[in-house]
Amino acid sequence: MNETMNERILKYLEATAKAAGFGEPRSLVEIVGAVISIFLSFLGIIFLILIIYGGFVWMTSGGNEAKVLKAKKILTQAVIGLIIIVASYAITNFVLHALVKVTV
Repeated sequence: MNETMNERILKYLEATAKAAGFGEPRSLVEIVGAVISIFLSFLGIIFLILIIYGGFVWMTSGGNEAKVLKAKKILTQAVIGLIIIVASYAITNFVLHALVKVTV
């Protein structure tokens, strides 16, 4: 009796998950890939904010050399950060695809 009750509960939970939009369970590789993708997207948003901030500092510097240098430093560091983000995405994408090929 317990097995059938457990199976019935599991069936209802699966139906509820599908109705909520969760669909089929994901593998560990897919979950890790999704988390990394979200994290890299967040870093891209930070890059955009830094670029806008650096441009704002430069435009409002009024010819002040110290502010212009600060703005250039912000922009340079933001671009270096973007290069690191793109490189990390490429490496992660390569590794995850290699893992999927090996495990499937």
